[in-house]
Amino acid sequence: MTTDVPTVRWGIVATGMISSWFVEDILLPEWPHKSANHIIQAIGSSSLDKCKKFANDFVTPTKPKVQPSLYGSYQEVYDDKDVDCVYIGTPHSFHKQNCLDAIKAGKNVLCEKPFTMNADEAEEVFAAAKEKGVFIMEAVWTRFFPAMQAVQKLLHEDQKIGRIIRMYCDFGLDIDIASLPDSSRYKDPALGAGSLLDIGIYSLTWGLVTLAGAVGDKAEEPEVSSTQTLSHGVDTSSSVILKYPSTGRQGICTSTTDFNRGGVSFARIEGSKGHIVVHGGTAASPSKIEFFPKEEGAKPDVWEFEKPGRGFYWEADAVAHDLKAGKVEDERMPWKETLRMMEIMDGVRKRGGAKFPVDKW
Repeated sequence: MTTDVPTVRWGIVATGMISSWFVEDILLPEWPHKSANHIIQAIGSSSLDKCKKFANDFVTPTKPKVQPSLYGSYQEVYDDKDVDCVYIGTPHSFHKQNCLDAIKAGKNVLCEKPFTMNADEAEEVFAAAKEKGVFIMEAVWTRFFPAMQAVQKLLHEDQKIGRIIRMYCDFGLDIDIASLPDSSRYKDPALGAGSLLDIGIYSLTWGLVTLAGAVGDKAEEPEVSSTQTLSHGVDTSSSVILKYPSTGRQGICTSTTDFNRGGVSFARIEGSKGHIVVHGGTAASPSKIEFFPKEEGAKPDVWEFEKPGRGFYWEADAVAHDLKAGKVEDERMPWKETLRMMEIMDGVRKRGGAKFPVDKW
């Protein structure tokens, strides 16, 4: 283990699939441009048995020098003095309280997307983090992929496609909502069910990143219109149109749980000099970029990006560097960007009728 890079001792909250992916990735011994070290310091689950199984399946095989403390509760992770940052991998509806509990204990936090159920909850969490002076970030891992960074550079620095005109992005899964039990996280509105918060957030992320050209306070607020198709009170399809008043740029961002697009191109950004197509397993995991010049017969430029594992380590490395620098928010995923996304999705649900019990409207 190298010592000239930052090291983060992680506390893992929840032992579901997303947490297993995160842990497997950050424990990979090497990856391209590795810039931080990661230790699984503690694991908390709803039961000690689940916690032990998780550690045996995903931590022990890596033969770590530090054996994690195993807890049958989340609070014990927050209270562990050796934990530098808590990773929250619980379902959407638990994020707000998990974040508040971790912040109260003075812990830095990386919380899975969507950050909370709505913008009101997000504002409450950020207010608590600001008062406590701790770091917190929504884990929108896609923003940290090299492919995403390359697209941003091509569009906004190199101006590869010239004047940006419009974009399109789609994320689809095939989930038979009607056949699921009412308690399923894909069906229960109390759990934040629906395509929008689960996968539509990725399509919207591509819309904001490619059209705005900036993040946080520096980004222009888009005009938003939308429509949804509902089943059992949750959206099975959402279509969102973004328009940036100062430039006229438009984006169509869609999601559905009725059709699986599979591993195909998921985004297209069009400009005055050509267009860019982004490929990957899903809109969450970009791996290849193609630029097609406007000139007839011109060959496309192609960029492919190596991705050992799934790609969670890039956001984890970013957190490590932020903590070392004493930051409370990340410049690529600042608090304002999370609030913007939550406000957009709140508006989409208000117009579409996909209301959650925690909503105040």
